[in-house]
Amino acid sequence: MRFSGKVVFVTGAAQSQGRCHAVRFAEEGADVIAVDICEQIDFVPYPMGDGDGLAETVRQVDAVGGRIHAARCDVRDRDALRAVVDEGVARFGRLDIVSANASICSVQPLEEVTPEIWDTTLDVNLTGVWNTCAVAIPHLVSAGGGSIVITGSTGSVVGLPFYLPYVAAKHALVGVCRSLALELSDRNVRVNLVLPTGVDTPQGHSTVLPSLLDRRPDLGAVFTNSLPVSRIESIDVTHALMFLASDEARYVTGTAFPVDAGATIR
Repeated sequence: MRFSGKVVFVTGAAQSQGRCHAVRFAEEGADVIAVDICEQIDFVPYPMGDGDGLAETVRQVDAVGGRIHAARCDVRDRDALRAVVDEGVARFGRLDIVSANASICSVQPLEEVTPEIWDTTLDVNLTGVWNTCAVAIPHLVSAGGGSIVITGSTGSVVGLPFYLPYVAAKHALVGVCRSLALELSDRNVRVNLVLPTGVDTPQGHSTVLPSLLDRRPDLGAVFTNSLPVSRIESIDVTHALMFLASDEARYVTGTAFPVDAGATIR
């Protein structure tokens, strides 16, 4: 029960990594504030979380004896995000941990990156993370400090062909993490970034990428892990996130923590 008496805020909580994070934190004693957009963005090629998915996250948190305040909310809408966090803090009394997890992804050659794909991807994956941090930071400071863990990607530190808008946003998160870690150090708020390789989730399975790599076999090695696994599981990311959020990492801040099966050392 490492997080007994703590409150965690998780974005993108209706499925996959976000749900896994929320449930594991609840299993270890935390109260959970959870949001998800619960609608499909047109160009996103995999099923996004929906209302039923968010309800399932609530059910699973309840099943392990946790408490959860869940709401449909778009991370691009800072006012709505602030309202949900304020409501959760009013219910649970504080906020200690932030998992800025929500993101979207599309796969296409650079010639097919439309203004909508570019703008929306950066709005969700970069501005949405900043909005999440911005509405949470005052509560973390009021609690005497806390931890923010941003979900990046191997695409935060290496190029990934056919993922241009996604990689642009994920690279930018390294700067967000390091800058916030410096500014918030005097308020005992730690900020770190977790960098997963491909994860076995709807977002982690592209139906388009194999055909693109057939045309560009010279780029296939970029997507190969060093350890003999094609994808990791959501729980592998959760374990790293929970370490970074815990007192065991009390002096860890400003880091980009890879959980990438050796993808970025190749």
